[in-house]
Amino acid sequence: MADITGNMKIPVLSVGELVKETVPLYAAAVKAKDGLKRLPSVFLWGPPGIGKSDAVRQISEGLGRASGRKTNVTDIRLLLFSPVDLRGIPMADSERQFTEWLRPKIFDLDPSEDTVNFLFLDELSAAPQSIQAAAYQITLDHTVGEHRLPDNTIVIAAGNRVTDRSVAFRMPNALANRLMHFEIKADFESWRSWALSHGVNAYVMGYLTYDSSRLHESVSGSDDVAFPTPRSWMFVSDILNSMPETPPEKLFHLISGCIGTGTATEFAAWCRSWKHIAPLEDIFGKGSASLPKTTDEM
Repeated sequence: MADITGNMKIPVLSVGELVKETVPLYAAAVKAKDGLKRLPSVFLWGPPGIGKSDAVRQISEGLGRASGRKTNVTDIRLLLFSPVDLRGIPMADSERQFTEWLRPKIFDLDPSEDTVNFLFLDELSAAPQSIQAAAYQITLDHTVGEHRLPDNTIVIAAGNRVTDRSVAFRMPNALANRLMHFEIKADFESWRSWALSHGVNAYVMGYLTYDSSRLHESVSGSDDVAFPTPRSWMFVSDILNSMPETPPEKLFHLISGCIGTGTATEFAAWCRSWKHIAPLEDIFGKGSASLPKTTDEM
């Protein structure tokens, strides 16, 4: 169940809950004439690494299954763009009387009826004001300058909250009132469902099942630069999957560079104990297994 917390007074959802809420809405809009044009653009708020980008991909995949249409996600990291990248390059018209704008390649979206485009504007709250002005026009009107997005396009933007100690600017009320807002929270069960189908390393899955509070830790008010988030745990998983013959404790420096030394120390200790714990199938299936001897194993 979603909850309403904090000063923003908006729904606080896990990625899984967000997908369940939005996919049926978009599926119904796709079937209706001009349905997508009547829906407001979505803004996802949340701390770094919480899974906002992956939420958009999951919504896209879910809509593809629900509607039977092909879905494409165009991911734009606005911090890397200049106003020209969004508006296009000016040039004189054929009679050299007016200025025309060459459309940026990133807006070369498929307009066909059997396709739904997702335009994801990430890090919008941290972008320079000149970029925000162009991006806001996209979210509100599906246009930028004289260029218009295809009618089969869904615009989703995302950004960090001012309280996340990331670069973020307060959104003007006039703009905020034109968007549909959700705050994304860390939720282990939602993450676990996703992780089971995405090859997350068994050590990472096992440790976070043992202590799900380590999936995401807030660092507001601290100077930590490496800390556990769903994104940084995926970095750990990729490291372990890349070196499957190497015990996790031998990769301590690499792992701590992703999730911090404190969490990495606990993770390494758990991995050492986990290797000596008898599999459940031996205990319940064969009826026999060697008893654990250390306190951690027990």
